[in-house]
Amino acid sequence: MSTTVRTQVAIVGAGPAGLILSHLLEQSGISSVVIDQRTRTDIESTIRAGILEQGTADLLTEIDPNTRVHSVGQRHDGIELRIHGEPHRIDFPSLVGRSVWLYPQHEALKDLLALRIGAGQDLRFGVTALRVEDADTLRPRVIAQDADGASFEIDADFVVGADGSRSVVRPVVAGASSEGYFREYPFAWFGILCDAPPSADELIYSNSADGFALISQRSAEVQRMYFQCDPATDPNALSEAQIWQALQARVPGTTLVEGPIFQRDVLRFRSFVARELRRGRAALVGDAAHTVPPTGAKGMNLAVADVVILARALDALLTDGDERLIDDYAELASRRIWKAQHFSWWMTSMLHTAPDATDFDRRRQAGELRSVVESEAGRTFIAEAYTGWPFVAA
Repeated sequence: MSTTVRTQVAIVGAGPAGLILSHLLEQSGISSVVIDQRTRTDIESTIRAGILEQGTADLLTEIDPNTRVHSVGQRHDGIELRIHGEPHRIDFPSLVGRSVWLYPQHEALKDLLALRIGAGQDLRFGVTALRVEDADTLRPRVIAQDADGASFEIDADFVVGADGSRSVVRPVVAGASSEGYFREYPFAWFGILCDAPPSADELIYSNSADGFALISQRSAEVQRMYFQCDPATDPNALSEAQIWQALQARVPGTTLVEGPIFQRDVLRFRSFVARELRRGRAALVGDAAHTVPPTGAKGMNLAVADVVILARALDALLTDGDERLIDDYAELASRRIWKAQHFSWWMTSMLHTAPDATDFDRRRQAGELRSVVESEAGRTFIAEAYTGWPFVAA
């Protein structure tokens, strides 16, 4: 016989979106159960990028005054756009009065997991969601399996898919897992993690004659760097010497600090937005609803923005029986989603070299970059989008 648990909101996925949502719901007196097929160790040890917008950093601080965003994380007041070796700094505070924080997502997850577990959150690891049933009724159900293979069911008033790009909840909301708006880019990022101190104080986005590179950091001892490559590239095909040569050639003007490379991967570029974000008593947030190229640093921040809207809508629905805000969820969330899609696409197309680019295309691209960095209005647009638009609650 299957085990059945009753709650108000079933949250599939214990990433940043699911954990923040559970906290905001608790503040409104709404119960939730959060499930994830991964172990806690898996969640906390999966290294992912982490540029937090001002609003995301502020929300994490509001949620948990003991967050390590400001102690382990690093405040960045700008980024550098480099055009064929010419450095152009975008100064965020002077342009828009905001900043960003470099704080890897797995570190934010450590904070959030400790906070939610300490608060007594019903958080179940090793539970695999199989499907969602009865989303068009007032009592949707999540059918799942625990770590031992035993059947498990959550009887809820609402189901939220915060379970990433392979979402189990997405088919019941959008009609099919792949149903949506999709774009695949003709290039990827060859990424490395290495044991070495930072090569620069802030992120460098470099467009050079040899191609694109991003020089980033993870901590005072670890660097994260990327260079543009073919999506079919084998991450193990290059020697460390070849990798450093490729990176250095694409960042003229900066001597990179080299160190042993302990992780390498090829990150494909895709944009996706599910055709529907909510159906009946089920909704999608975060990567379950959309993905963006990493160039604009929007992934986790966009998930948090979804949750801020959805949390207030669920409060109105489940506390007051008011359906107006949940009916508006998809439209309100979509406005920011498509702004972020545009910014991510624009930064990507402006900085990378398309495989079929002609000499005209390359020169036009350099002209576009200079038009932006040499204009206060252009720099302000980048600063405003990169540091994040204000959150909009339903």
